[in-house]
Amino acid sequence: MIEHVDSTAFEDLCQNLSKDRSKSGNAWPAKQLDRMKTAGVYRWFVPIESGGFGWSNLDISRAYLKLSQACLSSTFVLTQRIAALKRIAASPNQSLVQTHLPRLLSGETTATVGISHLTTSRLHLQRPVLTAHQNNDGYRLNGLCPWVTGANAATHLLVGGIVVNGDDAGKQVLGLVPTEDKNVVVDPGFELIALTETHTGKVNLNDVLVTEESLVVGPHENALASLSSGPSTGSFQSSALALGLTAAAINFIATESKSRPDLQASADSLLSSHATAVDSLLQAASGDPTCSNEQLRTDANSLVLRATQAAMVAAKGAGFMADHPVGRWCREAMFFLVWSCPQAVQDANLCELAGVE
Repeated sequence: MIEHVDSTAFEDLCQNLSKDRSKSGNAWPAKQLDRMKTAGVYRWFVPIESGGFGWSNLDISRAYLKLSQACLSSTFVLTQRIAALKRIAASPNQSLVQTHLPRLLSGETTATVGISHLTTSRLHLQRPVLTAHQNNDGYRLNGLCPWVTGANAATHLLVGGIVVNGDDAGKQVLGLVPTEDKNVVVDPGFELIALTETHTGKVNLNDVLVTEESLVVGPHENALASLSSGPSTGSFQSSALALGLTAAAINFIATESKSRPDLQASADSLLSSHATAVDSLLQAASGDPTCSNEQLRTDANSLVLRATQAAMVAAKGAGFMADHPVGRWCREAMFFLVWSCPQAVQDANLCELAGVE
């Protein structure tokens, strides 16, 4: 068990994840995730009184920086599992918490999230993509979760539906459903330009029952916000992962510069920019932000794109090979332009790319 981010065991974990990633290609990162389970990673994110290690936002952010530098794909899968885990831990339904949380913390079971439709434009469609019909048994869910990561390797799915009948019509419910339910149909993951190995795709729910026992929260006007206890790493974890990938690309350039002095100035400039961005991230994680989350994400997106493309220039033709890590990093960098990217960040990144002042 890794109980501290400043430990040799944590450094060993990151080194092993990097080695595993170099060998796994486009395969599901099973070995990396198994290493995380053995290391007790799931316990980092939950308070001590709930059975976790109670890591601070600062330590979690530092961990995400290192984990994503070593293996972005397994770290992204981890974020989706933690998104489910933390909401289950925060549920007012203590029966559900007591039943599921211990096994989730140990890694005996795993849950991922199907909630993106509650935070995107799909929320405002005339008919919700996932409806919840209230009856005497609980709620019957019908529709789909458009973006779910690793559902085929999870035992449970945390899903959000919109109530469509009764006095609570229009409100949201979050439920925990087993993926082995025959009415839960997991589609094959999308063929993405990067991170296809995370098996991100649609999940269809056909009259899936959420009983009172499996209700995480709701009905509520904003079910996700009702489980929040204030700012957390979730608000800037995307920036942490982007800066972790940035570090991998910069380290490649810095290593190349030892035998190619012409790369030194570029390596130094990128290292300086990265240090500034990481400092802003850690300041935010400490509760003393020097900029908004939107500015932090904007800067992280810009830097990861520039650093990975600079690494491509340094790698020359070899980097353009599909199996070269630099080519993969360049593809993965574009992921941050679309993953949980606020409109203000999209606008700022687009202006920069288009040369608009």
